[in-house]
Amino acid sequence: MAAAASSAISSPFLGQKDAGGVSPFFAHPSSSIKISHKKLSTKIVSVMTPQQSERKPSATGSVGVKTAMTMTEKIFSRASEKSQLSPGENVWINVDVLMTHDVCGPGSIGIFKKEFGDDAKVWDREKVVIIPDHYIFTADERANRNVDILRDFCHEQGIKYFYDIKDLSNFKANPDYKGVCHVALAQEGHCRPGEVLLGTDSHTCTAGAFGQFATGIGNTDAGFVLGTGKALLKVPPTLRFVLDGEMPDYLLAKDLILQIIGEISVSGATYKAMEFVGTTVESLTMEERMTLCNMVVEAGGKNGIVPADATTYKYLEDKTSVPYESVYSDDQARFLAEYRIDVSKLEPLVAKPHSPDNRATARECKDVKIDRVYIGSCTGGKTEDFLAAAKVFLASGEKVKVPTFLVPATQKVWMDIYSLPVPGAGGKTCSQIFEAAGCDTPTSPSCGACLGGPKDTYARINEPQVCVSTTNRNFPGRMGHKDGQIYLASPYTAAASALTGFVTDPRDFMH
Repeated sequence: MAAAASSAISSPFLGQKDAGGVSPFFAHPSSSIKISHKKLSTKIVSVMTPQQSERKPSATGSVGVKTAMTMTEKIFSRASEKSQLSPGENVWINVDVLMTHDVCGPGSIGIFKKEFGDDAKVWDREKVVIIPDHYIFTADERANRNVDILRDFCHEQGIKYFYDIKDLSNFKANPDYKGVCHVALAQEGHCRPGEVLLGTDSHTCTAGAFGQFATGIGNTDAGFVLGTGKALLKVPPTLRFVLDGEMPDYLLAKDLILQIIGEISVSGATYKAMEFVGTTVESLTMEERMTLCNMVVEAGGKNGIVPADATTYKYLEDKTSVPYESVYSDDQARFLAEYRIDVSKLEPLVAKPHSPDNRATARECKDVKIDRVYIGSCTGGKTEDFLAAAKVFLASGEKVKVPTFLVPATQKVWMDIYSLPVPGAGGKTCSQIFEAAGCDTPTSPSCGACLGGPKDTYARINEPQVCVSTTNRNFPGRMGHKDGQIYLASPYTAAASALTGFVTDPRDFMH
C-alpha cells in the first residue's frame, strides 16, 4: 500500500491507521496551544485529502532492502547499518555532521566535558560544524561570552569548521564569519544527499532540501554525539505531500508551506517525516526547497525531505568533494498519509498571530494596519528572498510606508544584495532598489530579531507593534515584545505590505 488512508476520507483532520499498523495520524493541534480556527475564504483552493497513491516514485537507491522503504527509512537504515527498518523502531545511528551555534553550543560542550572528561576529544573534528549566528551583534556580555566559549573549544579540539567572528564592529573584517547556520551549512557544502545532519536548532530540518535526514536535537544529545558520533533515534513514519501544477508568479515556497501547516495544524506532523514531491517541487530552486523544509517543524515534523535531482547536484558541484549517495522512496513504500495540492489554485497567504497555522489569505487581512516589515532569517533571508522583495519594489516604483528592515542570512547573501543585478531592473542591484524604496540599509548578517534576542538587537520589536515578517514563528514574544503581533508571509507579501502600511497581496503590484 503506497498510502495509508482510503480515498473515501474527505477531511485531512481525521485520524487513521495504515495497513501496517502505524500509529494514528492526528491533525488536531495540541490542547496546550490556543489557536483560532475560523472558516477560511473559499478563495483558498487545494486538494489536501489523504488518498491512495498514484505516483510512481523514483527507483530505490543502492541500499539493499527486503521490504519497500521511504527515503527517510533508507537513510536510517544506512546510518544504523541495518538492512530493514520500520517506523517506530529505536536505533543507534551514525551521524555524518553535527552542527551547533552560540546559543546551544556552550551547553552541549559543558555536557560533553562532564560526561567524557575535560581532556576528551570529539569523535571526529571534521564532522563538527560550529557556527556563531544568533546573538552576535550585541553588547550583551553573556552573549559575547558564548562565542568566546565556542572559540576556546574549537581551538582546543582542532575543529576544522569553526566560522568565527571577533570584530563585531565590522562583520566584513571577519573572513571566516558566515551568519545564519542553516543557510551557511548549505553554502559551505555541509549538506549532502543521503546523510544524517543533526543540529542544536529546531530549524536544522532546512537541510532536508538536499535529500538528507536533518533534524534538531537538544544539548544533552549533542554532548553525546560530540563524544561518540552516534544518536539514538526513533524511525519516523512519513507523510507525503504531492505538489503539482504550475507555480503562479506571485507565489513562493513560503506560501506553500503556510498552506500545508494551515491544513494539518502545528501538531499535524508530530514526529513524522514530511516528504515533498511533485512537478511543483521539482521546479523549485534549492533555496526555495530549503524554505519548504525549513518550516516542517512548525507542523511538529521530525524532518522534511525532498528527493535529490539535477537541481541538487548542480548546486553541490562547487561546494563539496565528499562522496555521497542519494536515496529515493520505493514504489511500494508505505506512507502514513498522502496529500495532494494543486498549487496553481493557491493565493498569497499569511499566518496571523499567534501561530504558524493561523492561516489566511493576504487579501483577507487587507485592513490590518502594520507598523513595520522584517525581511530576513533562515526562512526568508536568502539571496532569492531579497531578489523577490526587490522585484515587488521595482514593479511599484514607490517608497515604503513603514520601516522595512533587511537582515541578510549570511555574508554571501549580503554580498549578493550589493552585487547581483535584479532580473529586469536594467542592471540595478537589490541594494539600489531597496535604497530607492526607502528601506533600511541591509544590516550585518545574523539571525537578528527573528527570535528577539538582547534588547539592543537590530530590528527587535521592543514595543507592542504589528510586523509582517518573512521569519518562521509568530508566538507571543518571539521577536521581542510579548504584545507584538507578527504576520508570517513570503518576501513578495512582505514587500507589498511595506509599500502600503497594511497587509497586502503582492498581486496589487506585480500584476
